[in-house]
This record gives sequence, C-alpha cells and structure tokens, in this order.
Amino acid sequence: MDIPTSGRKPRIRHRGPDKYPLILKTARHLVATHGFRDVQMSAIAEAAGIAIGTLYRYFPAKTDLMIEVVALTAQREVDVVAGVAMSEGTAAERLGAAAWTFANRALRGRRMAHALVAEPVEPEVEAARLKYHRALARVFMTIIEQGVRSGEFPEQSVRASADCIVGCLFEGLVSPLATDAVSDDPSLTEHAVAIISFCLRGVSGGPLSFVPQS
Repeated sequence: MDIPTSGRKPRIRHRGPDKYPLILKTARHLVATHGFRDVQMSAIAEAAGIAIGTLYRYFPAKTDLMIEVVALTAQREVDVVAGVAMSEGTAAERLGAAAWTFANRALRGRRMAHALVAEPVEPEVEAARLKYHRALARVFMTIIEQGVRSGEFPEQSVRASADCIVGCLFEGLVSPLATDAVSDDPSLTEHAVAIISFCLRGVSGGPLSFVPQS
C-alpha cells in the first residue's frame, strides 16, 4: 500500500558517497526522540557526521526533510498494518488486529507517533501527514468492504467508517501519546482496547469487544 510522497525530491546529485539514506535515518531518529519542532538542521548534520552545507545540498530547508521523514515513517507503519489486514480470520478479527497493531506500535513509540498524529507542524508537513491518514484509512476500507460483501458487516459507507476508525485512533490516542507513562502501563492498553472495541461495534452494528492476542 503506497503512500505518495511530496512529489519533489530536493536531493541534489553530487560526487562522493550518497548521504541521503544516512540523513533520513538520522533525522528520523532525532524526531522519534525530540519531535519535529525541537529538531534543528545543525543537530541533524552533527548527528550524521556531515557538514551543514552537505545537509542543505540534499535538503534546502528543514521542511523538505521533515516531509521525507513523514513519508518514510508512514510507509513503514501502513505496510505493517496492511500485512495484518491481509492475514487469516474474519473481517472483525482482522479489523481489530489491524487497529490494535497501529495502537500498540504508537504506544511503544509515543514520541514519533505523537509527531505523526498531533504535533503542530508547517502546512507542508501537515499535508504529508494527511496522506498517511488516507493510506491508513484505505487499509481499513479494504477490510470493511470484505466484511460487507460477506455479510459479516451491515451495509454502510465504507469510506466514512474507515475515516471514523482513523479519527478515533488518532484523536483517542493523543492524550496517552503525550504522557510519560511506561509503554506497558495497563491503563494505556485498556484505553486502546476501549477505542478499538468502540470502532468494532460501530462497524458491525453489534456488541463486539476487542481482546488483544498475547
């Protein structure tokens, strides 16, 4: 499931080893530690062991680099959730498992997840995050469509239902993602399970509850 990037690659070709993967890896690590706002280009260059001028030859502005960080990270997350969505099981089981995979990974990597979901960013970075939202919604749409076709779910607006699931996950997890609680705090798990159960009941029209698999 591909996420289109910004449509522009500010990278400039030049002689010598390609620093592009190193820069992206370093920037992603710093964002996962500090968030978008507190990461500076000088810190990225220092952590990557390159000159600041080299960094700017690849990415003329911090916004360009942050857009690529969003695209790279979002693609990885969507790929993982999509893999769960295509596994064996009923539509409800796969929908719950896919939503849980997203929530569980977000709670284990809260700083990066908060950056991808809720941190105030420039409009260009927000546009890249919106593509992430839409790609994740398409994963849920696929499961819901299959459930409707099989008769497991009632007729409904598949797109609206998928958008609601993404909205519930993103908005419902904002507060837990902003806390300093340990990732295995039972209250965080209970909160995520409650959100997913709410989504399952909304899609199925029945009294479903989600139970994460150990």
